[in-house]
Formats: sequence, structure tokens, C-alpha cells
Amino acid sequence: MANKNDLIGTLIELNDDLENYFRNTIIPQLYIDGELILRKFTPPAMKQFKLSSADIGKPIEEVKDNLRFPTIIENIQEVMETNEILEKEIQTTDFKWYQMNILPYVQREDLKTNGVIITFVDITARIRELNSVEKLLSEYETLLDTISHDVKAPLSTLVLAIDLFKSVSPGDEKEYQKLLQTLDNSIRKMHDIINELTDARKQEHKYKSEEELLDFGNILEDVRLTLTHNIKESGAIIKSELNVQEITFSRRKLRSIIYNLLSNAIKFRSPERRPKIFIKTEREDNFIIISIKDNGIGIDPN
Repeated sequence: MANKNDLIGTLIELNDDLENYFRNTIIPQLYIDGELILRKFTPPAMKQFKLSSADIGKPIEEVKDNLRFPTIIENIQEVMETNEILEKEIQTTDFKWYQMNILPYVQREDLKTNGVIITFVDITARIRELNSVEKLLSEYETLLDTISHDVKAPLSTLVLAIDLFKSVSPGDEKEYQKLLQTLDNSIRKMHDIINELTDARKQEHKYKSEEELLDFGNILEDVRLTLTHNIKESGAIIKSELNVQEITFSRRKLRSIIYNLLSNAIKFRSPERRPKIFIKTEREDNFIIISIKDNGIGIDPN
């Protein structure tokens, strides 16, 4: 009887841990058991995919339309069969992009997969930004190829005209004027090409970062995913206390700030201890304070 009570106690403890984790996580997550029944989901998942408490206990087949990703069931079955993590960028039917991770949920007692935990991180803005950058780079490459091609003709003519000038007789006014006109045309053509490059450079403002209302938790999770290899390799522990979740800022700039601070905290870690990084957001008067602390080697006072 004692063993049975111990087992029940362990199961209750594990369930409480899972319940607490799902209740406090800042990103959309689902727990689907081995029978493809939706058992738990986080509050952000409820908001993101319009789920309700009435959906708990339903087969995932009945709620898959909320997730707006046609092959979600096939992906879940693949993870349960292979017992391997599935990571992929997906686009849902409402044209949003997510970093989707499906992790096998392994029971301790028999080490068998009894379902999956699915994590969704909204990366729509990042994909759009990348597309904008790729478009910009493509336009620049096309422009540079055009300039490279177009500038060869006037430059060759200019070099030839200068060479011919050396052999023209000072008294040959007609030939002199002809070469002078050739030089003038070549210089004007090169001037036009330079102006074209300058005009294209001015168009860069189309891709500048705009301020928008951001979810700090999503930005942080996006950076975590990018630094997954560094985090695993270093064994870094990253904890957060997000007292302020939303912030109006440039997505590109905020992501760059967080990425560089976390990356440096891992890079400049102490060889004597496991890296620990703590991220906190709080409001102070009319400002939002973002702080990142680590136990690395620090900065020389000098």
C-alpha cells in the first residue's frame, strides 16, 4: 500500500509541476497525449489559437483547425514514432509564421513516449523583415551588376580617348574637338550612373525599423531559439522575470540588443562555473527597464 501511495504522490507531484509550468510559461504550448487528446495548453495558446477550457479532453482532430496548420497531426505522429524532436518553421493558413518545436513527452517509469509538447513562437515579423532585407539585397545586386556592366563602356571610351589625345597634332582642331566631345560624353554617362547609385541608396529608408507594440516574451524566446546551440554547449541557465510584457520599440533593434547581451553573457562565461543569466523587465515612472545580469568573468575596472 505504501508503494501505491508513493506512486500516486509522485504522479500528483509531476502533474502539479506540469500544471505550474504550463500556467506560467510566456509562449503558446500544447500538451497532447499518446491517444492524440489535447490535455493542457498555456494561456498564450488559448489567446493565440482561440482555445477554451472546453477543448481540453478533445481529440486533436477536433481542434486542429484552430491551429491552422494542415499537417499538425502527421507531425505529432512522426515525433511519437521516432521519439525525436521536430523543429521547423511553418506558415499557417492565416499567413502567419511560427517556429514550431514538437518534443516527445517521455514517461519516467518505462521511458516510453506518451504524447508530445508543442511550442509555437510567432516569427511572422522576423520573416517579413528577412524578406524585406532579401529584396533589398537583390535590388542592390541587380543594380551593382548593371552599374558594373554599364560603366565599362564609358570608361573604355574615356581611356581610349585619352590615349588618342596623346597622338593628336596640336594643330588638328577638328580631331581635337571630336575627342573632347567623346571625353565629355563618357564623363556625363559615368556621372549619370553614379547618380543612379545615389538615388538607389536613398531608397534604403523604406526598410528602416519602425516602432511597434511587441511582446517581450516572444522576442526573448526567438533569441533563445537562435542561440540554442550556444546554450546547450555552455549549459547556460536562462531565467526571466517579465513584470512588463509589452513594449513599443523597433523589433529589429530590440532583438539585436537582447541577442548581443545574451550571446556575450554566454561567450564571456567563467570557466569555473555554469553560466547563469537573469533577464528582468519592470516599469519605473514612464520608462520600461530591461536588465540582464550574468555570473561571467565581468569587466575589468580599468
